[in-house]
Order: sequence, then structure tokens, then C-alpha cells
Amino acid sequence: MTLSPGMAVGLFGGSFNPAHDGHAHVAETAMRRLDLDRVVWLVSPQNPLKDSAGTAPLSDRMASARAVALGPRMIVSDFETRAGTHWTIDTLRAIRARHPGVHFVWLMGSDNLESFHRWRGWTDIMRMMPVAVIARPGSLLESRAAPTAMRFAASRVSAGEARLLPRMQAPAWTYLTAPLNPSSSTALRARDASSRSSREGPGSER
Repeated sequence: MTLSPGMAVGLFGGSFNPAHDGHAHVAETAMRRLDLDRVVWLVSPQNPLKDSAGTAPLSDRMASARAVALGPRMIVSDFETRAGTHWTIDTLRAIRARHPGVHFVWLMGSDNLESFHRWRGWTDIMRMMPVAVIARPGSLLESRAAPTAMRFAASRVSAGEARLLPRMQAPAWTYLTAPLNPSSSTALRARDASSRSSREGPGSER
């Protein structure tokens, strides 16, 4: 990926298993509200907090991300696989080292904020770069009372100042609301499994 010093760039990590309109909503909301030059979709080789049995091959997940990450300012990347990193904290350190002078912001949906305190080095991530949380259905109230939100309450930036976030000194984070998109990877996988079962009928094997 080609990033130039001075750019404001959102880093949007996930399994994208598969990517869907809800992911695009998070990326597009962040790009617009934070005035970002690029959003990089970091497709994880395998989320260490999730069961690998239900994870599609990386090539399939990269393809699904490219299908919804539309526009020249959206970049779908397998950086974690190429860099050999497994944890977000290590990925972010590697990206910052390779792209000095770029103003990075970590992006995540509010559903991830609820469990962010379980991530390895979560306080280091908050102190490493600004963070933007975009509201997702079903997690609005819980995420605002999440341990991360409480721990870094004094570092929260108002939505009205969100455009300043990429160039702020961490810790600094904001919570952005926008018309909600209900899509989820879990629901899509369940729908696809149900569809396959219906097509195959009883007694079939795969």
C-alpha cells in the first residue's frame, strides 16, 4: 500500500468473514467524519480470539472485502499476513514503523469497543494512536459503558471535533453515530449455511 507522510489514514482491522455493508458503513462514516485520505482494511489471517474452524480462507475474505470497499481511497490489505503479526498491537507498531509521518487512526465498530479491554495490549493501542468508534446496532448502550470508554473517559473527543482526531496526540478517541446498518458477518454465515442445507436436502453429505 502506498501511503505518503502527512496523510490521515484510518486502519480498519477484522476477519471480514465475510465483509458486508455494515463494514462499509463503518469505513465510509469514518472517512467522511474524520476527513481521512485513505482507509486501509486490514484483513486478519486469523483472529486469535475466534475459532479458526469457521473462518473462510484469506483469499475469500480478501475478495469479499474488495467487493464492498469501493472507491480508490479504500485499500484492502493482507499486511498482517505479510508482516507475520498476529495481534493488533504488533500490527500497528509495524505499520507505524514502515510509514513514518502518516497520521493513523484505529477504526472499530461499537460492538468491538465492548470487548476491547480483552485485546492484548489494549491500553498500549489507546496510547499509540487515536481511535474512532462508529456506532453499530445492538451495542450502543453497552459500548458507552465499556471498560475502555470508562478508563479513557478523559481522552474522549466530541464528535464535533472528530476531524481534528487524526492529528491529535494519543490517547484521544471519539464515538461517532450515524444511520445504523444492521448487517453482520455472523448473520450472513448463518444465512449461507441455511441456504446450503436447503439446497442439499436431508441425507446429503459434503
